[in-house]
Amino acid sequence: MSTPRTLNLRRDAFGKLVYVDDGGAEHVGVIPVRAFPIAAPDEGLSLFSSDGHELTWVARLSELATESRCLIEEELAVREFTPIIQQIHDVSTFSTPSTWEVTTDRGASQLVLKTEDDIRRLSEGQLLIASGSGLQYRVPDWRQLDKHSKKLLERFL
Repeated sequence: MSTPRTLNLRRDAFGKLVYVDDGGAEHVGVIPVRAFPIAAPDEGLSLFSSDGHELTWVARLSELATESRCLIEEELAVREFTPIIQQIHDVSTFSTPSTWEVTTDRGASQLVLKTEDDIRRLSEGQLLIASGSGLQYRVPDWRQLDKHSKKLLERFL
């Protein structure tokens, strides 16, 4: 088993993520970005400087030492707010635009589907649904939803 990789990361007094590179240069306000946030969330992550330059590449998030991984995961949780739809209760109309009443892992929500093109099919039954407000909702496997939710959703697929 290999030794977990430690990145020189910390938070400054303002809560910004600070990365110190191998040359000793401090980069304040670094931004972690996953290469494949839905298909392979543990694989491929870059740390970018506040001006958009890639500072380092992490092949697997799970290979990082606990302290480094926790700081990155905290930052990602803020950036990657993607509620997971667990149930679809109602849709206002079966044409678009339509208003959907849903339950997510973050609680009850309402979204407006502007066009059917705002539902993206991903691998293995996964869906990514863009609401009219720009928020992305995820369905891990639409085939696993309850019967009522599937019936409503199938009208749009």
